Amino acid sequence: MALFDWMAEATGPVLRGQGVLLRPPRPADHVEWAELRGGSRDYLQPWEPAWAEDDLTRAAFRRRLGVYAREMELGTAWPLFIFDPDEEALMGAITLSNIRRGVAETGTLGYWIGQPYAGQGAATAAARAMLGFAFDALKLHRVEAACVPTNQASRRVLEKAGFRHEGLAKAYLKINGAWADHLLFGVIRDEFVPDPAASSFYIRESL
Repeated sequence: MALFDWMAEATGPVLRGQGVLLRPPRPADHVEWAELRGGSRDYLQPWEPAWAEDDLTRAAFRRRLGVYAREMELGTAWPLFIFDPDEEALMGAITLSNIRRGVAETGTLGYWIGQPYAGQGAATAAARAMLGFAFDALKLHRVEAACVPTNQASRRVLEKAGFRHEGLAKAYLKINGAWADHLLFGVIRDEFVPDPAASSFYIRESL
């Protein structure tokens, strides 16, 4: 799929979970995305890499979409925005990235939820929907995730979604300007119990 076509139509997987809808981001999402990220900055920044100075600008957002388009075209990552079921409010985002094939058949899950929607189950529902996509559609064997040890909310999301705590990685990722230890989690396809509320993925010709 050509990059211009993807950015214009935002074709890709659309997933439904318990109270959430996941779909690829589009250029028209910029304002809502920037407002949610900006308004949640103090809440999100302790758990994320340092933001670039222009991170919330339209130009930076379009660059982000370009990266997403290439990743989806190559099948190495699937970045989706999290909405309420009627697609009226952006709640956050989730990405299945670093997909490795061959002897690994593995991907890495990451997500964020805007502060107004924290603690409402959206992240767990999105994670379970994405795991269903990873195992059923992409036929991955394993999905990994990690969180800072003090991020108890993220740990609860992973555990409720079906991940198993596997260990601790010292100075694993650079978070908010400093190298931080991370708890490591994983789930394999044979262990995952599908969410009955999640729908099968499909491809929209035009969004």
